[in-house]
Amino acid sequence: MSNILTGMLESLKLETISQVYSSIAIDAEKHSKTYTDYLKDLASIEIEERRNKTIAKFLKQAKLPRDKLLKDFDITRIPNLSPSLLQNLQQGDFIDRCDNILIFGNPGTGKSHLAIALTREWCMQARKCLYLSAASLVQQLLLAKSKLDLNNFIKRLDKYEVLVIDDISYIPYAKEESDLLFVLLAERYEQRSLVITSNLVFSKWNQIFQDEMTTTAAIDRLVHHATILELNTESYRMNAAKIAKNHSNKSSKKERKSDVK
Repeated sequence: MSNILTGMLESLKLETISQVYSSIAIDAEKHSKTYTDYLKDLASIEIEERRNKTIAKFLKQAKLPRDKLLKDFDITRIPNLSPSLLQNLQQGDFIDRCDNILIFGNPGTGKSHLAIALTREWCMQARKCLYLSAASLVQQLLLAKSKLDLNNFIKRLDKYEVLVIDDISYIPYAKEESDLLFVLLAERYEQRSLVITSNLVFSKWNQIFQDEMTTTAAIDRLVHHATILELNTESYRMNAAKIAKNHSNKSSKKERKSDVK
């Protein structure tokens, strides 16, 4: 009989319930639970497991390069960045408005950490996100164009509610590359959200888009509906190196004093 019931549950795609109904029934009988409570327990377990699988799928699709958590981002290093603002961005309401997030800062200030951590939070809410370095994205755009598949490639990116472009200013672009990047930005304008990290302030974005007209048009589209985060503080990696060096110097001094004694 149990095999028949298991088969019926599996045919209904209630795979988790099919695996646990027996043990949950024993627990329900032990604690004198009603049939309704027993059924509620089974449904809760099935829903939770499906949610976990969905989140795992979205995290895999996002292609996050590293596992960074928002709780590990040291917000105290950024004087103008408030916890409440990060909390609002974490909730993802801006995604429904097709707004953008632009993260600026010198190398090592935590731009990528913050972008990865926020993307992870959105995936946990079953939001479809994709994380790409600007260099990788440009190469994919070039390949799609060479195959006469650019429009279809941009449409495939459209299924992602949030497209994260990391280090947009990391490498110099040829005119064809920057033009393709602009096409993508223009296509997503007011249709889908973008998260972009950059080492360059807007006044230097002509190094990315080559000419003043394209640069102005790109910036206008990005900032029209955007939250701009400025992380212009000392490099986290440089600060950590200084702390390690100071610690090493103190240890050396203690050792020398010990030798003198």
